Amino acid sequence: MLLLFQHLNPTMNEKNLNPKNVLKAGPWLMIAVLLVFFINAGRSDIQSTGLKGSVKVDGSSTVFPVTEAVGEEFQLENKDVRVTIGSSGTGGGFEKFIGKEIDVCDASRPIKDEEKKAAEKAGIDYIELEVAYDGLSVVVNKGNAFVNSLTTQELKKIWKPKSKVKKWSDIRSTWPDKRINLYGPGTDSGTFDYFTKTIMGEEGASRPDYTSSEDDNVLVQGITRDKHGLGYFGFAYYEENKDRLKLVAVDAGKGPVYPSRASVSSNTYAPLSRPLYVYVRTDSLKRPEIKAFIKYFLNIGPRLVEQVGYVKVPVKSDKENRARLNKALGSPEEVDKK
Repeated sequence: MLLLFQHLNPTMNEKNLNPKNVLKAGPWLMIAVLLVFFINAGRSDIQSTGLKGSVKVDGSSTVFPVTEAVGEEFQLENKDVRVTIGSSGTGGGFEKFIGKEIDVCDASRPIKDEEKKAAEKAGIDYIELEVAYDGLSVVVNKGNAFVNSLTTQELKKIWKPKSKVKKWSDIRSTWPDKRINLYGPGTDSGTFDYFTKTIMGEEGASRPDYTSSEDDNVLVQGITRDKHGLGYFGFAYYEENKDRLKLVAVDAGKGPVYPSRASVSSNTYAPLSRPLYVYVRTDSLKRPEIKAFIKYFLNIGPRLVEQVGYVKVPVKSDKENRARLNKALGSPEEVDKK
């Protein structure tokens, strides 16, 4: 405020900044004072919602960009609520969720039967919310000029346990006789579970000799620096780095199809289109800040989902999400949309 006064009246400083001198300074300075006052008052009304506390989230690195975007906007409107978001992988997230270390678990696959049993044993009740659709993306280095598509059978040949694929020429004889370097999610990742179950037909079935990480950004960096790199991760990470990566079309028998919002939404990008979830502890929902955060997620999430590169859920799923939340809250009232 002092800087504004000094701009309008160079003689103003910290020592003589008082109401009497402001009035002497003239009408324009008085108008400036009132303007700053009302602007700050308005900002205070927006940011001071009365909510306090914390929201703890962990889990899937694929879902992370969505939750991070929601968390950032939520904190802008609720300055006294701290939202912390980790990305230890879906499996790691569920471990923390069941251990009551977090309120919300991001998941790129549905909760497993053994995780359900562990949650029940620990007395954890929860709701499942379907928040987005993703096209699991196969990518290579931007400089790769020969790989444009792969069949699901070729993906299986590359990634299956005890695979003998070492060079590009082991996949197609016309490709270079150069070593192929693989990058993929770690075993705690829901993306790993989904890919292995879908491509190999058995969850967890994969060759171990590849560069793995639960952090998709690590995989992105590896492939961008490796001209013979190939890997897979969520579509949003390709979208964010498409200037540095090359997307590979997947052929499941009906011709090569690239993942995109349209192909994921129509499920023509098969079999690698999938839903993404968040799981919320019902005991955490008793806290006002958690209740507000999840309502906010459902209201603003669809817009942010598309901004980060995923596909928003259909109207039917949105209604089911709201019904589940209302039931958990013990309230028949609809979760209002913004």
